[in-house]
Amino acid sequence: MANGGPVEHGYPHLETVRAAVTALYRRLSYDTVRAFSVSVAPADVAFCDTDDLYLGAQRVARELVRHYRLPDARLIVGFREMTHAANVELTAGPEYFVELNDRFRTHRRDIGAALAHEVAHVYLHRLDLSFPGTRENEILTDTTATYLGAGWLLLDAFREDGASSQKLGYLTPEEFGYVLAKRSLVFGEDPSVWFTSAQAYTAYTKGLAAARGDLERPPLLSAGWVGRRRYARDRRHAQDHRPVAEPAGPYDFGSAEDGSLRVSFACPTCHQRIRVEVRGRVRVRCGLCRTVLECDT
Repeated sequence: MANGGPVEHGYPHLETVRAAVTALYRRLSYDTVRAFSVSVAPADVAFCDTDDLYLGAQRVARELVRHYRLPDARLIVGFREMTHAANVELTAGPEYFVELNDRFRTHRRDIGAALAHEVAHVYLHRLDLSFPGTRENEILTDTTATYLGAGWLLLDAFREDGASSQKLGYLTPEEFGYVLAKRSLVFGEDPSVWFTSAQAYTAYTKGLAAARGDLERPPLLSAGWVGRRRYARDRRHAQDHRPVAEPAGPYDFGSAEDGSLRVSFACPTCHQRIRVEVRGRVRVRCGLCRTVLECDT
């Protein structure tokens, strides 16, 4: 939790974020991901200063447990002085003890954001899904919370001005915006109407531009003119230097057993690698997220 210190910006964890989205689809399946098509509603996690601190925190925790579809899980929320925003004790359950930073006693509007991350930890723990390394695992948790409809709260908790700053989670604001935009493009939601932080809205618009950029890379038919020219050049090089050409950015070429030229590229939705024959315009369906892609290979 950044509090008054510098906030990291940009996309330093983008490859891990994309790997997290792929892992989520592989572990949950297409149908389960689609079951999270509706995000947590602002009214369901609202916290007024007049609400009882502990009862209010328990109410928000129950709502997030319901959102993650963990009906038999019970969160017991407490507060103490600590460096991080929150911590959860991952046990066999069904009870999980969550500690929130004492700061949230007076910054109650962000309790939902902190709990969104901690309940995502419980969700992943029950799925037995994790990444090696603490930082990578925390990025997986932030990505999961955001892609499954609760992480917009984490982005909305980002506030920065000349005198102070606050950011929850391990992703940068732009990375939160990127994952949130990926979700928006899949489910057709517009999370920007829920933001109370102007800085969160700015980060989301930047993330949205980056997410749309994934849809404009060759061999996708929607790729721009410059990308298409570069792809044509790399394809000619691959055809002249079989069986394998050097990787060229987001795609690479290789030969199949029958000698035909193949191109491999990342699905713009789930980032799983797709490998198809080079034969002009073709419609491709990702086997993982079922996205139908118009390509010019």
